[in-house]
Amino acid sequence: MDKIIIYTDGGCHGNPGPGGWGIVVIADGQAKQLSGGEKRTTNNRMELMAAINALTIIHNTEGFAQRPVTLNIDSQYVKNGITSWIKNWKAKGWKTADKKPVKNQDLWEQLDALNSGLNVEWNWVKGHAGIEYNEICDQLCQDEIAKFE
Repeated sequence: MDKIIIYTDGGCHGNPGPGGWGIVVIADGQAKQLSGGEKRTTNNRMELMAAINALTIIHNTEGFAQRPVTLNIDSQYVKNGITSWIKNWKAKGWKTADKKPVKNQDLWEQLDALNSGLNVEWNWVKGHAGIEYNEICDQLCQDEIAKFE
């Protein structure tokens, strides 16, 4: 089965402020783009929303859910959260190491549910480094932000 490649990005102007997210899903020789945004949000929420929307597409597209996925993301927060930190957060009742509530728990729960049902390899990429599809995601994100400014 052919691997599906995903790129995601999220951000906002001000934190909180108007935000956007963008994704590119590359499968079967086609690159499909999708984006969205919110009037008042945070950078971390938009990074999470990008990953959630990307994995939702994989989950909901016939024949995609069984295929391996490489998700390229420029957010260490999301990559480390889903591949490492989340295990302890759940074991501690959604508390951080310093016993504070995990921020964005609602989105982490959505991402965890999607991720656990798919074969996802999480790959961190450097943002604003000229990586073609990451740059496209950034532009999609900026275009969404502009809609709210």
